[in-house]
Amino acid sequence: MSKVYVETHDMRNIEAMKTRFEEFLAAPFHNVDEVEDWLKQVSDYQDELREAIDGHYIDFQTHNQDKEVQETYQFDQEHVLPLLKRYEAQLDQKLLSSPHELDNNVYGRLIRSKQTAAELYREENIDLEVKEDRLATRYFELTGALTAEWEGEQLTIPQLFPLLEDPDRTKRKKVYDQLFGALSGVEEELQAIMDELMVIREQKAANSGLANYRDYMFKKYNRFDYTPEDCKELADSIREHVVPAIGRILSKKAEELGVESIRPYDHRAVPLDEEPLRPFKTGDELVAKTGRVLGEISPRFSELLHLMDSKGLLDLETRKNKSPGGFCESLPVSGLSFIFMNASGTHGDVTTLIHEMGHCIHNDFKRTLPLAFDRATPMESAELASMGMELLSMDHWDHFYSEEQVRQAKLDMLRDIIQFFPSGIRVDEFQHWMYENPGHSKEERSEAYGRIVDSYLSSEEDWSGYEEVKKKQWLFVLHIFEVPFYYIEYVIAQLGALQLYRIYKADPDRAIEGYKEALLLGNTASLSDVYEAAGLSFDFSADMIKGLVAFVEKEIAELEGSTVKNS
Repeated sequence: MSKVYVETHDMRNIEAMKTRFEEFLAAPFHNVDEVEDWLKQVSDYQDELREAIDGHYIDFQTHNQDKEVQETYQFDQEHVLPLLKRYEAQLDQKLLSSPHELDNNVYGRLIRSKQTAAELYREENIDLEVKEDRLATRYFELTGALTAEWEGEQLTIPQLFPLLEDPDRTKRKKVYDQLFGALSGVEEELQAIMDELMVIREQKAANSGLANYRDYMFKKYNRFDYTPEDCKELADSIREHVVPAIGRILSKKAEELGVESIRPYDHRAVPLDEEPLRPFKTGDELVAKTGRVLGEISPRFSELLHLMDSKGLLDLETRKNKSPGGFCESLPVSGLSFIFMNASGTHGDVTTLIHEMGHCIHNDFKRTLPLAFDRATPMESAELASMGMELLSMDHWDHFYSEEQVRQAKLDMLRDIIQFFPSGIRVDEFQHWMYENPGHSKEERSEAYGRIVDSYLSSEEDWSGYEEVKKKQWLFVLHIFEVPFYYIEYVIAQLGALQLYRIYKADPDRAIEGYKEALLLGNTASLSDVYEAAGLSFDFSADMIKGLVAFVEKEIAELEGSTVKNS
């Protein structure tokens, strides 16, 4: 297995790392210039270590049953990362105790973040995080190995999902049953993993003197721009303004499918007189066509994709013993990014690659920012880059489809965005419930998730006979296990992306230029300032949601009324 990343240092040489960190701790500060130079040196060294660690993570996600890969990844989790966390805390203290005050306009966000990290840091949490990482690794091993038999062949879970688009309802039901049948085989162990994670995470919060793990994660994520109460108000606004719109969308969907109500296996289906969109057959074809789409927005975007492809930085197609999901990993020493996904020939794969390329493009814009902190973008703006790119690309999907197919793909995209809001916010609401109610049982946990799902259902949806499945869907959400409380960002960023698309409809050039201006800022500005640079408001009020839903429904109505003939 060839490396797609730069490994500058021997990552098994713990003593060499200690020596380098001790040198940083011993460095004298005589003036502000020396502090700034020290910050840059520390950042560069951390970039070198980070690329190797993230490279090992890439190896694990792409080959999660490989024993050597597992052992290397585990060594990082149990030895390298704990060492880094201990020294990073000491380096933060050195910086914060320096008598030479840095320019607040340049370093204010960094200092505030370091102060928060110092407030949270407890030595005893390091060993807890080793255990936490080990449990998340086990989650990927279990879910990445899942397969189900279909027509005499063992298929991975990502390979099964496209079959849910089939016009044959009986076939869709069988596929859906196979999907959750596969999950049931590992359900007990996944529930046990979550039980252990709950105990560990609550202990971390208690060690840091906080009331619960939710409060701990809000501080850890530097969520200075909104509160848990804001998240709850957002959930209420989605119930009020989005759920009725979903009812209208699903009513139309039921009419198109010729069914009375929408069952769990109907959401992805196409009508009997249509064929599912199949935009590509191979990974190479997906890359070639996506390159042409991106090139229409900016030639640099296409060049970046092909450069990554030429360097082996795209692992796109699904296979056995590959973890589920998709991600983009920045490689700061290489100056490029890596994309991981599980393509199986669907339109969703097209939007996934474009989404991840939004992250890569963002990383490319931030590449010249001097400090790792400046490039460590808050997720609310990172996801704006990716979700915004999906919408900016829609007018160029003719590289994949006929004119009528483009119309259908756009229609599906906008309908899916509306339907995403409840599915996104319920994952966030569920995590609030979990960590506000420690000591709950696995049964209570799944019952709570079921209640939360019910609170966002429209009258057109029918889960009868699948009540247990509904309660346990969350087991497929890897974020809950690996990156807790990372989900509300998708909802917030989607609101920003829709604002961007609204600008694009009126003035494409202004939207694209605003998008680029926002991406250039990285983590050097507040979320409000980043959104403002793109011409957007960092606003998820009820009025904003109501207005955006109305805008999207108008776009949907126009597409529904513009069927292309003879295509």
